[in-house]
Amino acid sequence: MAVDPKFMRTETKVVRRAKDAGARKLSVDICVVGSGAAGTSAALEAAALGRKVALVDGLPTLGGQAVNSIIGLFVGFFSGGDQKHVPYQITHGIADRMFADLGAQGALDYRVGPTTTNIMYDEVALQRWIERAIAEAGIIPIVGAIVSNVAMEGRRVRELELTTRYGKLRVEAQGFVDASGDASLAWQAGLPCREAAEGPIYGTQMLVLENIDMQHAPDRFAFAERVAAKHKQYGLPRGDGFAFVAPGRGIALVNMTHIETPLEPVAMSRIQLEGKAQADKAIAFLKAEYPDAFRNARVRAYGQPGVRQTRWIVGTHQLTADEVRKGVKFPDAIARCAWPIELHSREEGYVWEPFGHDHMHYVPLGSITCADADNLMAAGRCIDGDAAALSSVRVMGPCMAMGKAAVNALDLAGAGSVHQIDIAALQERLKDNLVRTD
Repeated sequence: MAVDPKFMRTETKVVRRAKDAGARKLSVDICVVGSGAAGTSAALEAAALGRKVALVDGLPTLGGQAVNSIIGLFVGFFSGGDQKHVPYQITHGIADRMFADLGAQGALDYRVGPTTTNIMYDEVALQRWIERAIAEAGIIPIVGAIVSNVAMEGRRVRELELTTRYGKLRVEAQGFVDASGDASLAWQAGLPCREAAEGPIYGTQMLVLENIDMQHAPDRFAFAERVAAKHKQYGLPRGDGFAFVAPGRGIALVNMTHIETPLEPVAMSRIQLEGKAQADKAIAFLKAEYPDAFRNARVRAYGQPGVRQTRWIVGTHQLTADEVRKGVKFPDAIARCAWPIELHSREEGYVWEPFGHDHMHYVPLGSITCADADNLMAAGRCIDGDAAALSSVRVMGPCMAMGKAAVNALDLAGAGSVHQIDIAALQERLKDNLVRTD
């Protein structure tokens, strides 16, 4: 086949980076760092308020852990339930449109358990939903960008410096949301942060297996008992976990690992390999113990290491496990949750403390408000709480509710301080996430 000469580009030119090359500048109303559940919610809600929004993520794709770590389950969106009480949705906002759109694609599988409601989702469908929603909302995505510096003026964050493989970028905004998961914005600003005082909070290496024989999928509860009895035989440190099979899709979502998630670059890079090695041992377990179901299984995808808790902000209120257990409804409540305390503080397992069907606990505005800044809010797993309290409210449902609350607080504050907004006005905007029960 002859090639048209006009399409044969053979000429090159020599280029060199200028020593005094500056950073490109971008000015927006709201800058959100982190594009997971909390950050995506914050960005879309801010755009719906008519704000010009930039959404930053360190990975080269949007979606955060929900997509890139293949969490695979939406949790924390429903009240508790039992045989006599039907769970109801407690987080709305963008979640309503997301569930409707993904449900119409057949990308969701609802699983109502004895105490919790989980929704298994197709991570590929979720990724495309997020990407389309961000594009349609006119939000400026900035991916593959690490926060390398934060400029403050008094108590206000003025701009972020982002480092990318394509050069540096400075983003100026009136308000900022730290939905990074690791409080990276607050940390780079030199603001006080918290970490767990004793030992790590373990993360998970997720994977998706395909070619599962659906007819022989193991019973969930019997499976848990076998993992507990035989995990050491296969070199698995964690004595619990699951392999959820997606009906009609021939795939299984596997969560059987525990990995440390240090905030140190060399160690975290090593964990990328250790997590997959643990996942391979989980596959060996599945093939040996359930050959009829997993004999022909192969890995469709390994997720990025899933991080639960590492570093978080110091807010004006630290949410405590005691407040979670008592279901304290704060005067400045901005989100609610019924998910159990789920603290992954032991390599071999985790604390699981479920609540009754009528239990509800709340996140106060003070826990998402950075104490030492007037225009910086947090959302997601880096809000202020003790480790056990965070283990309940860091799941996707309340994270999305926090994202909505954070940008509405910034919207009400304008050029002023988030510490001085009208709480009643904020709660009126958030009422579906605080009182709705249909």
